[in-house]
Amino acid sequence: MYELVNVKKSFEKRGRQVKALDGVDLTIGDGEFLAVRGPTGQGKSTLLVLLGGLDRATEGRVIFDGRDLGAMREVEVASLRARAFGFVFQTFNLLPTLSAQENVEAALVPFGVRGPERRRRALAALEELGLGDRASHLPSELSGGQQQRVAIARALVKEPQVLLADEPTGNLDEDTRGEIMSVLEGLWRARGLTLVIVTHDTWVARRAQRVAVMRAGRISVGSRGPDTAGTPAGAAGGAFMPA
Repeated sequence: MYELVNVKKSFEKRGRQVKALDGVDLTIGDGEFLAVRGPTGQGKSTLLVLLGGLDRATEGRVIFDGRDLGAMREVEVASLRARAFGFVFQTFNLLPTLSAQENVEAALVPFGVRGPERRRRALAALEELGLGDRASHLPSELSGGQQQRVAIARALVKEPQVLLADEPTGNLDEDTRGEIMSVLEGLWRARGLTLVIVTHDTWVARRAQRVAVMRAGRISVGSRGPDTAGTPAGAAGGAFMPA
C-alpha cells in the first residue's frame, strides 16, 4: 500500500530551517492498522499529511499503490486524495450550521452525487455509526463522541481505501476515547481499510496491529500490538455494530 523511502520534510520557521521529518523509511501493508506514537512536535502529523497527499516531501519518495505522490501533478494528487483517503481530526472540523447528515453529504458533493443518492448514502453512514436518530441535529446539539462519529461517517461515506486519523481521541474523555477506538477498530475489521492513527496516547497506540514511534523526525517500528493479535484486517464477519 505505502512505501516511504528516506523521506525528509523541512520548513522555515522564524527565519530558520526546521526538520519535521529526517529520513523516514516505512512500509504500510494493504489493510494494516498502524499507530504512530510520540510526543507533540516530533513529526507525527507531518507524516500523516504526506501519507494523505496534503503536502509533498522535501526529499525522498512517498509511494502509494505504486505511484510516487511527489512525482504526480497536483491535479492528479487532488483526484487521488478525494477518492482514496479519508481524514479524521482531533477537532472534528464539522460545519456548525449544517446538520449531521448535511455534514456527511458534503463529502460527496465534489463527486457530483445527486441529492437523493447523497442523502441516502449519508444517512446509511450515520446509521452504521449508530447516529441514525441524530441525523438532523447540529454539531452543537451533539456530544463530543457523537461529533467524532459524524466526522468518521463523513470520512467513510466516499468509501476510501485509507483512513488517516490525527489524534482522533485527543478531545475526548476516557470513556468516550474507548468508544471511538472501538468504532474505528470495528470499521477497520469490517471494511478491510488501511488505518493509520497518530497519537501521543500509549493506550490508543496499543490497540493497533503495529506501533511506530517518532522522535525528532525519525521513526522506529515495533511489532504487532497485543490487543489485535490473531485478528487480521477484514477477518471479522457480520455487520459492524458500534460500541
